[in-house]
Amino acid sequence: MNTPTAPEAVTAAGARIASVTRNTAETKISVRVNLDGTGRAKLSTGIGFFDHMLDQIARHGLIDLDIDCQGDLHIDGHHTVEDVGITLGQAVAQAVGDKKGIRRYGHAYVPLDEALSRVVVDFSGRPGLVIDVPYTSGMIGGFDTQLTHEFFQGFVNHAFVTLHIDNLKGVNAHHQCETVFKAFARALRAALELDPRSAGVIPSTKGSL
Repeated sequence: MNTPTAPEAVTAAGARIASVTRNTAETKISVRVNLDGTGRAKLSTGIGFFDHMLDQIARHGLIDLDIDCQGDLHIDGHHTVEDVGITLGQAVAQAVGDKKGIRRYGHAYVPLDEALSRVVVDFSGRPGLVIDVPYTSGMIGGFDTQLTHEFFQGFVNHAFVTLHIDNLKGVNAHHQCETVFKAFARALRAALELDPRSAGVIPSTKGSL
């Protein structure tokens, strides 16, 4: 197991923007997020379908997202997908800061033809993932559907969120996966939205998250 270099993070003062780089012997990744963006994305992971899913996060989450990953795809996509999840989680954690004024919780149901998924997120400060996606196919293009779990596990571990993902219906694996990522984006958008009624307040009775 290769030990990654410590991630380099830069957070813009007064803005919910962060940039993180993460380099290991398996992947070299740079991620930049603007949580208050317009959905613009610049993505290059070497896995076309994965780029398509990351674009859903940007577009439906209204998050500006730049991701560049050079990974060991001559082996498979595992390290690339997992490490992008890790680095994106680090960037979101940096950008959201102390979480003052956010709504904290978000949920969404998203359909795509016969498929329907539900995602619920809590910026709890505690990493936790529960995921149930009974894919009808092991591969979608060059994307191994098992890696959906690895992406979200990496994300929750480093964004420090609790995340529940359920694909409720679906026959086409592309549709199943796309509804998961779109619902995740919508839930993320709702949780990160600033609540004018709670400006400057951390949404927890503990006073910290």
